[in-house]
Amino acid sequence: MRDPKRKRNAGEGAARRHGRREVSGAGRSPVRRGRARRSAAVLSLALLASCAALPDAGTGRVRDSAGAAPVSAAPASTPGTAPGTASGAARRSAPRAAGRGAPGSALGVFLDSGPDGVRGMRGMERWLGGTRLHVAHTYLPGGRWSDIEGSPKFLAPWARWRRAADGRLLVVNVPLQAHNEDGLPDARVRALLRAGAAGRFDGHFRALARHLVRLGVPDTVLVLGWEMNGTTYTHRCGPDPAAWRAYWRRVVKALRSVPGQRFRFDFAPARGRDAVPWTKCYPGDDVVDIVGMDAYDQPHGETFDRQVREPYGLRAQVRFAAAHRKPISYPEWGLFRNGDNPEFVRRMLGWMRRHKPLYQSVTDYCPHGIWRCRKNPRSSEAYRAALFALPEPAKPLKPPKPPRPPEAPPAPRPPQSAGSPKAAGAVRTRAHAGLRPEVCGGAGEFCTRLRTRTG
Repeated sequence: MRDPKRKRNAGEGAARRHGRREVSGAGRSPVRRGRARRSAAVLSLALLASCAALPDAGTGRVRDSAGAAPVSAAPASTPGTAPGTASGAARRSAPRAAGRGAPGSALGVFLDSGPDGVRGMRGMERWLGGTRLHVAHTYLPGGRWSDIEGSPKFLAPWARWRRAADGRLLVVNVPLQAHNEDGLPDARVRALLRAGAAGRFDGHFRALARHLVRLGVPDTVLVLGWEMNGTTYTHRCGPDPAAWRAYWRRVVKALRSVPGQRFRFDFAPARGRDAVPWTKCYPGDDVVDIVGMDAYDQPHGETFDRQVREPYGLRAQVRFAAAHRKPISYPEWGLFRNGDNPEFVRRMLGWMRRHKPLYQSVTDYCPHGIWRCRKNPRSSEAYRAALFALPEPAKPLKPPKPPRPPEAPPAPRPPQSAGSPKAAGAVRTRAHAGLRPEVCGGAGEFCTRLRTRTG
């Protein structure tokens, strides 16, 4: 979408200067507690309370017995507490709503491309009652090639955050063209894509890889050419999908050529068909590690069920990723055309609980945001209630290892007798070498979870 990216790349600060949004979040019980004078009355109230907490089938959302909005799980901040921060007593007494959180997914947020984006994460963690953010998300500017190379000064604050604790994930969106939001015509975009596929821009991406490796973040997730199925960016796919696919492959080859790198590459179209079906842009399993999707609440009046079922929508992404044995992600998601829509927030969080993306990152500035944007108080409360004071995972979340590059076929050898120990050993070696890509599809450490999820 043009709206959020213009603010990122042009450095406009208006949407980033919103103060913290104080959200009450104090849940009102659907069952009125009265004094129990007879055991029968106590039993009736208990039965009514159990009915009130039943989650909706398929959504995990908690409704009261009349089908009203879900109750909130987050306490209100108490007087004298810093804005967006719950007191210790309030945290301890926070009710635990059914179906909360997104276990198995690394939780993140986009606050700002610069150092303020890193500093703001701690404040959001306080607002969420101590729930930890494991994903830091930023965007390289797309104005000049020198920006796309990722200057060490720009990347250093993000690298320090990533190195400070195990289990953290740094996600960086990388434009594939300079002048990325200058509205270049299709003919010019087509020529640039073909030039990229021929290797003209390789040096810029090698420079980016060297900067990331030297800063100690060689395992960064790189979201290359995001929302390529739209019309906003110069790095769009529509003018020449074949050249776009070849260019992506060339970029990945350049990035992987730098010693020490362990990057993962996230293919992240915008939800829906847009200008071109995003499946036409998919460059191949050997150069993609994650199948992502940017999912905003649009267009106006479209329900979440429609966002799931539409061609090239959320369901299509999950099925495509399963067919290609890849984890999914949501590098961007948030409110948009339908305004303050807590139903979208609850349903999107429920979708992620069910399908367990590798990571998810909510966009937090107006009109999309749920923390600092004061225009979305109901959505803010829904988000905070679902993710308030979540426990740390038992083991730190680790990104998958990149797939091994395909090996050249072995040179023909002279035939050996079946009983030869050397021949038997060679067979075992070849079988073992082929086992990992055969079973896991290059998904590395996450192959077991993916196999469980995809059946």
